[in-house]
Amino acid sequence: MSQQHGEGAQCKQTERKGKMGSSYMAYFEEMKSYFQTHNKQKEYIGHNSKVHTIGWNADGRRLASGSYDKCVTIFVFDVHRETLRKDYTYKGHGDSVDQLCWHPTHSEQLTSASGDKTVRIWDTRTHKCSATINTKGENINITWSPDGQTIAVGNKEDLVSFIDVRSQKIRHEQQFKFEVNELSWNNANDLFYLTNAQSGQGYIHIYNYPEMELVHSIHAHPGNCICIKFEPQGRYFATGSADALVSIWDAQELYCKRTLPRLEWPVRTLSFSYDGQLLASGSEDQTIDIAHVDTGERVAHISVAYPTFTLAWHPRLFLLAYACDDKDDRERDRDAGTVKLWGLSGERS
Repeated sequence: MSQQHGEGAQCKQTERKGKMGSSYMAYFEEMKSYFQTHNKQKEYIGHNSKVHTIGWNADGRRLASGSYDKCVTIFVFDVHRETLRKDYTYKGHGDSVDQLCWHPTHSEQLTSASGDKTVRIWDTRTHKCSATINTKGENINITWSPDGQTIAVGNKEDLVSFIDVRSQKIRHEQQFKFEVNELSWNNANDLFYLTNAQSGQGYIHIYNYPEMELVHSIHAHPGNCICIKFEPQGRYFATGSADALVSIWDAQELYCKRTLPRLEWPVRTLSFSYDGQLLASGSEDQTIDIAHVDTGERVAHISVAYPTFTLAWHPRLFLLAYACDDKDDRERDRDAGTVKLWGLSGERS
């Protein structure tokens, strides 16, 4: 290659990077401006005790919440009025509902993990529990595979059970010798991720699936690695840690793209917006951080009075549902059991 041709190629590459940088900044400024006028929120009572987990279904028409009160509550979302309406409360668990998730494509099915040593699958069409799967321990984490065929659940004894959805039976169990926190498949369904702690250090372990052989171990944080979330297209994932840092990782090359250092307490919950460009982080801080993924800069923040343990972006809109350890306004010792919806313009009633 001639020097002139090489310089031309380098100029084009620099120009391309410059255009990308300008497009990143344009998006950043656009969203900062958007949330200056879309920063209202509404609050909905869903439970008699603290809310541990929330999640939107695939089409964004329903929001589910699980609570210490042993119940799963379904809200219906009115897209025109941008409001939630409490639709139904599922009872049946004998202990706290610690985590739930929806089927990745079937909008009527969701599953919940409870300390009562069961996993339940619920059907919003019939308002009934369609399956109860008995497990060996108190369940705390759950995720549904992208192909919809398997549910993985982790318990307090660091045993992960893989449930075949069709037969409603446990197909495989894997015991780990370290603290297992959150679980996730990649979008291709051929890798299984878990965040964990070993000797006080935070790791991401990646296994091939379904063989469950360890293929990568990433020392991701100097503190316990608590949560993990993939962006919708699967290009990258984020982890939150006891060191109060959020790190964003390239899913193909497995390198850390950037860290977000704005929180001061352990990061408990993460969620990407539907376009993969915004990342919400919740902790015991009195703020929820909303970052621009490509620059790491803060786009917006939500002031909260209590620790945030669960949050979830709507799958099609820039609306964030979240729940804190809120207390009742009149009885300070009583949990409020509320779910909040943020990102509203305030123009609709």
